[in-house]
Amino acid sequence: MSILKVKNLNKTYGEKENKTVAIDNISLEIEKGEFVAIVGTSGSGKSTLLHMIGGVDKPTSGNIEINEVDIYTLSEPKQAEFRRREVALIYQFYNLIPVLNVEENICLPLKLDGQKVNEKEINEMIQKLGLQERRKNLPNELSGGQQQRVAIGRSLMQKPSILLADEPTGNLDSKNSKEIIELLKKSNKEYGQTIVLVTHDEEIAKQADRIITINDGKIIKDETREGHYEDK
Repeated sequence: MSILKVKNLNKTYGEKENKTVAIDNISLEIEKGEFVAIVGTSGSGKSTLLHMIGGVDKPTSGNIEINEVDIYTLSEPKQAEFRRREVALIYQFYNLIPVLNVEENICLPLKLDGQKVNEKEINEMIQKLGLQERRKNLPNELSGGQQQRVAIGRSLMQKPSILLADEPTGNLDSKNSKEIIELLKKSNKEYGQTIVLVTHDEEIAKQADRIITINDGKIIKDETREGHYEDK
């Protein structure tokens, strides 16, 4: 079942001689439970595509459906509610609230949505993140890898339909990068979490089930882990 459908998506900036095409008529589908990496050189449009899927950047034209809901046909309040409940976005900058501790940061999306925090679930999440001894620490008392784990835990606690990660290891060393990718893989394999990851790192991309390559705003290759290539 396709959890994400992107149809004839376009994104342009400026007009006439100043017009820049960031996304050029992209269409794709992602199945529930897939782990997909989107790769491309700097300026290829991969992050722009991810941000439009996440609802934080509006397309010039085209459609994006998540769970058969066209997110850009919703009113702004409904769109914000849908994003909060169905989509999680992880950046390379952790975006943690500095005055909240680990546990409070992880629970924040649930509280903002008026949901009750399940103590068993938060305890299991903190254990899964390996942060049992850090649950009362503030972000500035954590390493970069620990902060990114908190950001991932915060995203997973809301049980999103799709988790979007924009260069989540961009600020981390190789050891912490490996740990973060292993955490994402575990969430994908054990819990069926659908993940779309943007990266410039080929070794990280190879951890995904499927690799989509973008160049000049177009999909030029779609590769599954089994080795099947589909040139666009």
